[in-house]
Amino acid sequence: MADITDIKSILYTEKTLGMQEDGVIVVQTSPRMTKTGLKEVFREYFGIVPTNVNSLNQSGKVKRFRGVPGKQNDFKKFYVKLPEGAQIESLAV
Repeated sequence: MADITDIKSILYTEKTLGMQEDGVIVVQTSPRMTKTGLKEVFREYFGIVPTNVNSLNQSGKVKRFRGVPGKQNDFKKFYVKLPEGAQIESLAV
């Protein structure tokens, strides 16, 4: 069952802020989240039914941490299209 704790953050970059003007939110989640699970979370916690959801698996970067090779965590990115006029209060910019 999907839970709101699976949502890590909402991405705010120059590209995603431009997409928010068109009603698309970019959400970073854990890799186990699914499209239907994300729709349930939006319906249950925000009271909004997304019109379209696209997903993207993003692998973590390989970097060095204090001279030791390591890998950042993998995550999943979702592009969520909101209905016309719908807005999430915490995202009001």
